[in-house]
Formats: sequence, structure tokens, C-alpha cells
Amino acid sequence: MTWSRKNLADVETLAPAASVYLTPERLELQATARRFAMEEVLPVADELDPQRGEIPDELLARLAELDYFGIMIDREHGGLGLGVLEYALICEELARGWMSVASIIARGNGTGCAGRPDLLARSARGEWIGGIAFSEPSAGSDLANVGCSAERDGDEWVISGTKRWVGHAKRADFLHLLARTREPREGHGRSDGLELFLVEKARGSFPDGVSGTPIDKIGYYGLTTWELTLDGLRVPVDALQDTGQDEGQGFKESLRWLGPARVQTAARAVGLARGAVEDAIAYVKQRVQFGHPIGDQQVIRHALADLASEAEAARQLYLHAAWLVDSGVAADVETSQAKLVASETAERVTSQALQIFGGNGYTTEYSAERYWRDARLTTIFEGTSEIQRKIVSDALLAD
Repeated sequence: MTWSRKNLADVETLAPAASVYLTPERLELQATARRFAMEEVLPVADELDPQRGEIPDELLARLAELDYFGIMIDREHGGLGLGVLEYALICEELARGWMSVASIIARGNGTGCAGRPDLLARSARGEWIGGIAFSEPSAGSDLANVGCSAERDGDEWVISGTKRWVGHAKRADFLHLLARTREPREGHGRSDGLELFLVEKARGSFPDGVSGTPIDKIGYYGLTTWELTLDGLRVPVDALQDTGQDEGQGFKESLRWLGPARVQTAARAVGLARGAVEDAIAYVKQRVQFGHPIGDQQVIRHALADLASEAEAARQLYLHAAWLVDSGVAADVETSQAKLVASETAERVTSQALQIFGGNGYTTEYSAERYWRDARLTTIFEGTSEIQRKIVSDALLAD
């Protein structure tokens, strides 16, 4: 049998239908992203993911042409001026093609601009793409445990320490870095004294004082992930981002992105689940056993019904959470619920979709294994499932 995804660009089976959240304008935006993902992103993923290749510059340029690096940047600075809901819709479609392509635009969209109009414009054009250097070997879920230090030396800061899980670090234009400028003050939390720094750099190299080692992952190809060693990295005084808060409060600014990041991760997870199920739908129509397509078997049809329904339920959670964030409502619980349910659903759905492929699913000849590998990560990054459960349960049991 020759495997074919014929007409998948027009598959509506798991595509969002019009709803209270999805206006005609949003549906048009989503449909454009779907066509791009299926016609331009997916073929690149099919070619490069088995090679552990990186997103090509040509594809980054296409993302910039479509204004996907400026979805949430205001029109005054060249962006689309849209919200988290539109951002998530586009990311779902991009992840359906290749999750790393949905992830790279999170390193634009105003990240690392520190309120600077010139950087916002560059970010919107896809010319200012960064690496997020927050986590460390001993500071993942417990981000307040960051030990990377920044010491003032005249007109410079000198930064030393280790950063881990920095995606796109070498190809980035900057590093958005969390470091400690002093020990916490008495009576303050452990995060007191943590600040955000903007480390500008040239694409394709590390600045003096920074060296990197790629982390060998089991998936999430397209973006190389690095562990960075900072040994006396010198940056100018104004590299310290002005958050408008008391000195030593940059950590709180870093948390501002968590809500949108969790919604985006939920959307990426749904995109992966869709990819697996839509591929399974095409496969069961072509795979013949016992003289009939396996899609004629009730057990397969019921499995597909369950998987499609689970993916849709996860989508509705992230759409609601995105709408709340865009409405300015405090939505920590809802964004955590969306991220938790969508990521856990994606892992389960992609695994079961792979099962439908049988032995073929356990080969690299089909994309089912890619969706499965990448979905596993969504339960870990942007806050593990355990962290999301803690957030939700703390809210449920609050006095």
C-alpha cells in the first residue's frame, strides 16, 4: 500500500466549527493557517524531523511574511494587534504540521522587547527571535530556585551560571535570561532578587562568556535545545529590563507570560492530537485487512469517535481560557486546566492513534510516531501536569 495524505489540507473532521469564540474573522485566520501548515509546514516536517533537522530559514521567512511573529504585537509597531485566542488558533494549526514551528513564534510576539518600540517592530517582522533562558539544572518547576548570578561591575553586569532547556539559543538574536542580582530580603519570598536580562547576540553564535551543549532529545526536533554555561558574560547596565517594579522583582514579570504560554501549549497539544487522528482517518480508509478497509470495523470507528471527541473537548477548554485571558479576567485556574487536560489528552490520543496504525505506527515511515513523541513533551514543558494539578487543587481548597 502506498501511503497518502491526499486532501488532508481540506479535512474538516477535527477542524474548529463556528462557535461563540470563533467569529468569521477568526475562522478565516485559522483556515489560512491550516492551509499553510498542511501545504508548507508538513512536507518540511516529514523531510527534516527524521533527520533531526532544524526549521529552515526559508520557513522562518514565510512565518514572518504571514505576520505570525507579530500576532499579539499592536498594529502601531507592525503587528496584527490580535489576542491570545487568535494566537492559540494559529498555533494549533502550525503544531498539526510540526510542533516546533508552532513553538518558534513564541520566541517573537514581543518576547524580550522590554517596551522598546524598535524591538517590537523587529519582533513583528521576524527579525528579533530569542531564546528563553529561565530554567536551570536545579530550577525547573521551582523557578524561584534560580542560582545564575548577575553582579554589577561599573557600567556592566557580569553573569555566571548554567541555563538548561534553552530552545533556539544559538540561532537566536537574543537571550531572555533570568538571574539573581542579590539574595532575598528578609520577609520576602525566594524569588526576591531575581531579574530579567536582555542579552543581545549575533545569530549562529554565542557571545563571549557563553558556551553551549545541545541536549539530545527524543523528539521536538526542528528546534535545537541547549544547556548554556555562562562564565563571566558581560552585558551593559541597560540589559537589565525595567519592569516598572521594585528592584529585584523581575521574576514576577516572567510569570506574566505563563497564562498565554499555557493556553498556547494546550493549543499545540490539540494540534498534535488532530494530526494523529486525521492521519489515522486517512490510513484506515486505505489499509485493507480481511478483504475490507479497516475503517469498516466497528472497533476502529468507535476508537476514532472517542479520540476526535476528546480532542474537541480539549479545544473547547483552551478556547474558553484564551477568551478569559483576552477579556482581562484572572484565569490562572482555567489556563492550568486547559494545559493539563489538553496535554494529557494529546498523549493519550496520539498513543491510541498510533495503535490504529498497528506495526506501521511504530516506524518512521508514518508521522504517527512523531505526534506521539512530541505530545509527550506537552505534559512537561510550560509547567508539568503535576504543577497544573497543584494550581487547580490549591484554588479548589483555598479558604
